[in-house]
Amino acid sequence: MEDYLLNLRKEVGNRPLVVAGVSIIVLKKREILLIKRSDNGLWGLSAGSIELNEDPKNAICRELVEETGLITKKIDLRLLNVFGGKDFLYTYPNGDVCSFVISSFLTECFTGTILKQTDESTDCRFFSLTSLPTNILKHEKLIIDDFKKILLVK
Repeated sequence: MEDYLLNLRKEVGNRPLVVAGVSIIVLKKREILLIKRSDNGLWGLSAGSIELNEDPKNAICRELVEETGLITKKIDLRLLNVFGGKDFLYTYPNGDVCSFVISSFLTECFTGTILKQTDESTDCRFFSLTSLPTNILKHEKLIIDDFKKILLVK
């Protein structure tokens, strides 16, 4: 979590907070990029919290490069959907509880080389949409399932 959230956590402890977040579906030839999180060992999308006064598109571009090494531009992002509610309540391994409101984006335009390991991940790779890992974060699986419905409409 970002510095402002860490400072806020000093005041409120583990109590639930509503947090604005972003996630991104990076698509390459109908394969989706997932990271394996270092904090819980689950697979998920590149995602994170929006920092104070940060534009959501800037936030996801920042998160993508931090977590995967890949670079995308704001102009290459497409807003897919905005998610929230009880299915987006998440408890971190340290006990912090967040009720996320997540703006989810799509990009098929990116550069860079995938980083297999970062401070936040232990693996990063593309998966076929028909053979995703079973151990995906629940709320991120909902985002992926929503995206798969969009693909079927096309």
